[in-house]
Amino acid sequence: MTTQESTPTRKGLFSRLKEGLSRSSTALKGGIASIFTHRKLDTAMLEELEDLLITSDIGVATARNLTTHLAKDRFNKEITPQEVRAILSGEIANILGPIARPLEIDAAHTPHIVLMIGVNGTGKTTTIGKLAQSLKGQGKSVMLAAGDTFRAAAIEQLQIWGTRVGAPVVAGSVGADAAGLAFEAVEKAQSQKIDVLLIDTAGRLQNKAGLMAELEKITRVIRKRDPSGPHAVILVLDATTGQNAISQVEAFKQTADVTGLIMTKLDGTARGGILVALSEKFGLPIHAIGVGEGVDDLQPFDAAAFAKALTGAES
Repeated sequence: MTTQESTPTRKGLFSRLKEGLSRSSTALKGGIASIFTHRKLDTAMLEELEDLLITSDIGVATARNLTTHLAKDRFNKEITPQEVRAILSGEIANILGPIARPLEIDAAHTPHIVLMIGVNGTGKTTTIGKLAQSLKGQGKSVMLAAGDTFRAAAIEQLQIWGTRVGAPVVAGSVGADAAGLAFEAVEKAQSQKIDVLLIDTAGRLQNKAGLMAELEKITRVIRKRDPSGPHAVILVLDATTGQNAISQVEAFKQTADVTGLIMTKLDGTARGGILVALSEKFGLPIHAIGVGEGVDDLQPFDAAAFAKALTGAES
């Protein structure tokens, strides 16, 4: 996924993003409209706006910063809901801009090893398939590794994606050693000179020490074949979990040296603001977001488009 490739289809992407974030933007738009009814901006209105932003999972500190910025030039002046949305959109875009970075594939590594991690139910395996299709569309050769050996369904799902996108899949039996399978996948990808190796892992709760230790083992084993790997460790987050995503990032960062984020299911929640809270707290790159079930609904993360779609500002 590259910024250059997203530019020609920006309007289409924004339309899908706007539709996908409709639950979040509807909640914010409605709240802003009820607060700002042709009155002068006062302390009570700012407090109401701060509460609204917090309920959208933007986070306490970020909500306070946004309302402080709004008050700086507009306090005791009349302001319309449209103006509020535009100002919030601009400030949120400024927050998100530095971390909106596409997944970069380093040609110096053959393969470029990407470890995909996350808790149960985030849509990680589906995200891997969509990411593989995107990379194939960029002319990259891709191999998939079915490292979620706990679930037969995850192995089958990844094999289906492999067939769909034309990518070989390294898979073992249910219950096989995940680290051993990762080692085998790196070995095969190296021998076949594959550009990108995407390794699935079992979904795990961040408070399960044994499963988190397995991630460390997978990383150690990968480094026996390639001391520089994995070259990216992407944490897949489910937007519907809201503030719980913060504790997930904290835990996985300690265990797996997370290098970037992909957030899924933004179309199924009014909690889209969590992406802003994560950005402020961790500053990790956001590579892509999922706003629907379709293959094309895993989109490169565009800070300005996201901020407009989230706040309901005019495009």
